[in-house]
Amino acid sequence: MSPTKKILIGLGVLLVVFIGVAAMLGGGEEGIEVETAEARVRTITQTVTASGTVASEVEVPISSDVSGEIIFLAVEEGDRVNQGDLLVRIQPDFYVTEAERARSQIATAQSGVGEAQASVVEAQRSVEQARADLARATAERERAERALERQQDLFDRDVAPAMDLEAARGAFEVARAAEQAARQAVSGAEARVGSARQRVQSAQTQVQSARAGARRASQELARTAIYAPMSGTVSQLNVELGERVVGTAQMSGTEIMRIARLDAMTMEIDVNENDVVNVEVGDSARVEVDAYPDEALGGAVAQIANSARIQNAGTAQAVTNFPVVVRLAAAGASAEDAERAPEEGVPSAPGPILRPGMSGTVDIYTRSVPEAVVVPIQAVTVRDINEVERERRRKARAGGDESADPDAVSEEEDLRRVVFVVEDGAAVMREVRTGIADDTHIEIREGLTGGETVITGPFRLLRTEIADGDKVQSDD
Repeated sequence: MSPTKKILIGLGVLLVVFIGVAAMLGGGEEGIEVETAEARVRTITQTVTASGTVASEVEVPISSDVSGEIIFLAVEEGDRVNQGDLLVRIQPDFYVTEAERARSQIATAQSGVGEAQASVVEAQRSVEQARADLARATAERERAERALERQQDLFDRDVAPAMDLEAARGAFEVARAAEQAARQAVSGAEARVGSARQRVQSAQTQVQSARAGARRASQELARTAIYAPMSGTVSQLNVELGERVVGTAQMSGTEIMRIARLDAMTMEIDVNENDVVNVEVGDSARVEVDAYPDEALGGAVAQIANSARIQNAGTAQAVTNFPVVVRLAAAGASAEDAERAPEEGVPSAPGPILRPGMSGTVDIYTRSVPEAVVVPIQAVTVRDINEVERERRRKARAGGDESADPDAVSEEEDLRRVVFVVEDGAAVMREVRTGIADDTHIEIREGLTGGETVITGPFRLLRTEIADGDKVQSDD
């Protein structure tokens, strides 16, 4: 290699070294490049955000109470109906026959009552006749008894022969037997009266049962025509004309359709267990439906469930949410209006046409703090204060301060929230106490007064690398 070439190579190396040293010295003077923002004083509102689906606040399923073929279907899905409108008619022939049979059974049972009552009258006449016969038999027995007593007296005085006494005694026994037979006839007639009255009661019971059957048959016949229980919109239609449905009076039958009030809509969302504690009934909300991204709606929390919905229960991925119902207000209506029920006459239907099942996002405003010092959320980080103190003492000892003993600081973690404030081109760590937060900012209750320049990034640098006293420069 020629001497000239060696000289050129040496000069090149020196130039590179010089540029590197200059860059290092220059970087040290300028400091670490960071992102910054100003701590401001303004109102901050805490929000809870969740997703859910649109539903009608009032939706009634229409089911059949009787079985049969649909012979008339008056509506289609999406039709508007008024309370009392005929919706469906089911083939009534079977139920007409049952109603006629029930009326026939009533007539038969009523005729049975008449026959039983006639039997009572006849039995009562038999009782009266038997009592008259008993009276005659009793009189005859008494006459025979007196005759026997006279013959006994004459016989005792030897005036009458024994033959006459025996004849009188025989006549008395015959009369007494006739009296007993007449008394038994009275008892039998009275028993027949009681039996006839029981038949009357049984016949009357049959009449009542037949009438109950007739009422049931009439009700089933009436249920073949299904009317709208409320005014609203047919939100779901599950049957076609000619289709057969199954229905019973004891349980729900085939669901034919659903009628919903589309002028009273809600959004049902699932709120995480950590956030639901901040939500209260009446909290105002902002609703964005995916189908109408440019039309935000107002709302208010109407209901908070007490029971949780747990996904992946029993696993490490278990998620616990609580259903929350948000009532939507009309376009332009206030959140206070949304808190009130639709029955109070307050408009609650949103301006856009919403349909049950649409998805959207809800921001619930749970709490506001006026005149709060706020900084971007990413400006707040966590530091182990004990580790920071140990590092400070190590640097002090390296600088010649033998009294700075890093081993005297506890080894336990003391994690605290801090922000880094830019002062005279250096990062100064400030311990802070935070409050509520919204989507982008967090409240600083202690540690800042407002107007300070805080470091907000880069995230990796702010999270672990930057230290108190480091030279910094804003990327602005």
